[in-house]
Amino acid sequence: MTVTPMQQQHLAGCRILITADRRSTELAVALGRHGAQVSTAAAISVVPVLDDDELIAATRRVIAEPPDAIVVTTGIGFRGWVEAADAHGLADDLVGALRSGRIVARGPKARGAIQQAGLVPDWVSESETSAELGAYLLDEGVEGLRIVVQHHGSGSDGLDEAFVAAGARVDPIVVYRWGPPKDPGALRDSVRECAAGRLDGVVFTSAPGAQAWLDAATRAGVDQDVRAAFVDGPTLAAAVGPVTAMPLLALGVDPLVPDRGRLGSLVRAVVTHYAVKRATAIRTVAGPLQVRATAALLDDRDLELTPTVLAILRALARANGDVVVRDELLTSLPGDSRDPHAVEVAIARLRQAARDPRVVRTVVKRGYRLELADA
Repeated sequence: MTVTPMQQQHLAGCRILITADRRSTELAVALGRHGAQVSTAAAISVVPVLDDDELIAATRRVIAEPPDAIVVTTGIGFRGWVEAADAHGLADDLVGALRSGRIVARGPKARGAIQQAGLVPDWVSESETSAELGAYLLDEGVEGLRIVVQHHGSGSDGLDEAFVAAGARVDPIVVYRWGPPKDPGALRDSVRECAAGRLDGVVFTSAPGAQAWLDAATRAGVDQDVRAAFVDGPTLAAAVGPVTAMPLLALGVDPLVPDRGRLGSLVRAVVTHYAVKRATAIRTVAGPLQVRATAALLDDRDLELTPTVLAILRALARANGDVVVRDELLTSLPGDSRDPHAVEVAIARLRQAARDPRVVRTVVKRGYRLELADA
């Protein structure tokens, strides 16, 4: 992906959390190219079972009795299955056996893995849901058929049971499972950071991962604060696709979802979101102002503010040029201090950081306001 210097600034000052285990490094590098400060706290882990005796035994059964239909639910799972077969000298036989059946895929990632193995899918679920995939085969009729279902990390999503109830014989293929997070402490800290409004964005790449991260927020007792940070606060929730978005929607959070379920599309959607925010930044006499969760940029320059000064600036930015009275500024300060002198000190430091004292105007006997360029 080619990134111009102008594009790199769109995420400047943004703190973005990645909740994925797999491909998190790739995603972090892509976001970092645009200026983001990226942290990772995987909500779940991928536990492969490539050397599992049952997987190889199931593979031999598929080769010995080629199925009538093959259900591929994930790209990583299907590729892992072929790789495991290859490690035991069975890859060619497996691909040959699968070629004789009807292959259906749950979304474009699964389709890509099928094509990579030299096979052609007969049908691909546009919604990327197991429900649509199961409905398609059930509508076609499965009675008396032998169906191989490649499970994803959370299991069969009811596909096995539905096919058996309709008269089919099902052979499940388990290539990997979702496991516990590798760093529970990092996961716990991440939900608390979000609840405190110290993250500009949280990126989700799987529905089980999204649900596990939200469950961690519930266990930490900050689930409602997390919801508030997404809905009314500074934090953007971004999901790679509509299925991944479902746990967030159930919480009442409407996440950013790209048109295509790809990591590259997700990165572009996040960058575009902040490009729009940059274009609509507050126009002050000292240049455009962008206030992030833990930082602020004035004319694309990081102001390097303390939490107290940033809290004052955030209150002024919300007013967008209107006067903010001193008492309101006092209540916006972190901690319990309500000393009026603290506001005066913070305003002085803000003017110093801005390198232009005009950016904050004192309104005698009332308070302070940002001096806008078109005032």
